[in-house]
Amino acid sequence: MPGPNGPRPGVPLPGHHLSGADPAGFADPAVVRARIDELMFELRAGTRETGSAAAESAGAGAEITRRARILEQAHDVLVQALTTVDKI
Repeated sequence: MPGPNGPRPGVPLPGHHLSGADPAGFADPAVVRARIDELMFELRAGTRETGSAAAESAGAGAEITRRARILEQAHDVLVQALTTVDKI
């Protein structure tokens, strides 16, 4: 039974098993939003017009891979935030 100041010492708190120093801090909407905004800026920053169809074709594979990596990072941020919130 929790005492007047919270749970008994030694009783694990929700989210404390997660890696990282402050799991609740990661789930802070402002932190998550800022990280997603950074990734979306990076995604848009690489989008640029090229002069020729040959240049577009040559860089298309690298650009798709770059975009996929950034979107995967954004997905990981959101999944980690949801997991953290679920366990807190």
